[in-house]
Amino acid sequence: MTTFDLGTFQKQISSQNAAMPPVDKWDPEFCGDIDIQIKHDGSWFYMGTPIGRKPLVKLFASVLKREEEHYFLVTPVEKVGIQVEDVPFLVTQWQKENDKLVLTTNTGQDLIVSTENPVKIFADKKTGAYLPYALVRRNLWARFHQNVFYQLAELGEEQELDGKRHLIFNSDNYHFSLGEL
Repeated sequence: MTTFDLGTFQKQISSQNAAMPPVDKWDPEFCGDIDIQIKHDGSWFYMGTPIGRKPLVKLFASVLKREEEHYFLVTPVEKVGIQVEDVPFLVTQWQKENDKLVLTTNTGQDLIVSTENPVKIFADKKTGAYLPYALVRRNLWARFHQNVFYQLAELGEEQELDGKRHLIFNSDNYHFSLGEL
């Protein structure tokens, strides 16, 4: 565990002008792990205490980076490791805009399901259940909240895929499975 000043880190992040910082281009030296954890339900904790300020969570989420199976918060000059129980985001809302499926994460980020933001089925790291996840950005995924999954499942169409029956959903010209039936 490294000594970490939350205020200094917040100032480093806040000084960036871009709406979504280019963390994939930043490669500062690793400064050690800090006691920040993203729980299975998408809540963020610092030193065992919930981070209740949504703007602060959004700010930290904007500088989140994943390398292999490890997660980091990065600035141009600092890189610190954090813990993530499953994935850093949850899909908490959805809507159809024309033929496109728009998903909204627990941090308020919208994404259109497409080849750039595909939906895939993965095993939940905590429960082991196979669930749909959407790629948010830069190798960062969001697990569908149970309510979103059930709402979309009602609208899916049964189709055969690789010789098995699947629940298929369409977003513009992109088709994805919500799971095998």
